[in-house]
Amino acid sequence: MSLLISPAELAALLAGAARVVVLDVRWRLDRPDGRPEYLTGHIPGAVWVDLERELSTHGDPAEGRHPLPARDELQVAARRWGLREGDTVVVYDDANALPASRAWWLLTGSGVADVRLLDGGLQAWADAGLPLQTGEVTPEPGSIVLTQLAHPVLSTDEAATWPGSGILLDVRAPERYRGENEPIDPVAGHIPGARNLPIATLLESGRFRDAEVLRDAFAAVGAVAGARVAAYCGSGITAAQTALAGVLAGVEVAVYPGSWSAWSNTPGRPVATGD
Repeated sequence: MSLLISPAELAALLAGAARVVVLDVRWRLDRPDGRPEYLTGHIPGAVWVDLERELSTHGDPAEGRHPLPARDELQVAARRWGLREGDTVVVYDDANALPASRAWWLLTGSGVADVRLLDGGLQAWADAGLPLQTGEVTPEPGSIVLTQLAHPVLSTDEAATWPGSGILLDVRAPERYRGENEPIDPVAGHIPGARNLPIATLLESGRFRDAEVLRDAFAAVGAVAGARVAAYCGSGITAAQTALAGVLAGVEVAVYPGSWSAWSNTPGRPVATGD
């Protein structure tokens, strides 16, 4: 089973007899509520997922902008989406697989065995000439039972010590990593000891690059198979996307969910700038 699925493969699945749940995870930093766009056109049968309220929770600034939801909260959301045990789940978005990767990471880590990401997202589906549906899709409530998140995650304290024994990747744009520009968080710079691997180097035209290219990109910053590798970004969303890229490259990547938004809002944390 491939982690990525093409539009043609998804269309064939939807035409078959097996249960397939398609999740539309449209979200952008400048447009966090993707529901209006979902209503104007989505893959037939797709259920909209609210990243801000269902794939995240919210609390103290020191937890970051997108803390992870509790198991029970995510299970309530997954049942609203209609998930049952044994379903094939396909996630997609219109933002270079960024929010859909968060859904993939949370669901696979919570015991959902078959979660795939639509390669190229909604644009690839449209480019293939496949139909769209408008309006809301409200499925029959599901009965899925989720587990506690099994993927490796880092606390802020663990992120601080990680570079001493492993590779900590900052996957934000180089200018944010170097501290030259910080459009969102209160402090510019990066966690001391972190290495910069911009997420843009792992993607091409909204798709993940080939596995060999991904392996080379990870290896260029010391993140090779068998190494202790973790990633952070601005608020934990892109870090989950990096974990997905790691699976494609054969590199296990732990995630620091709080990421820079948590670090920069925690008094007393040191900040590094430059390369």
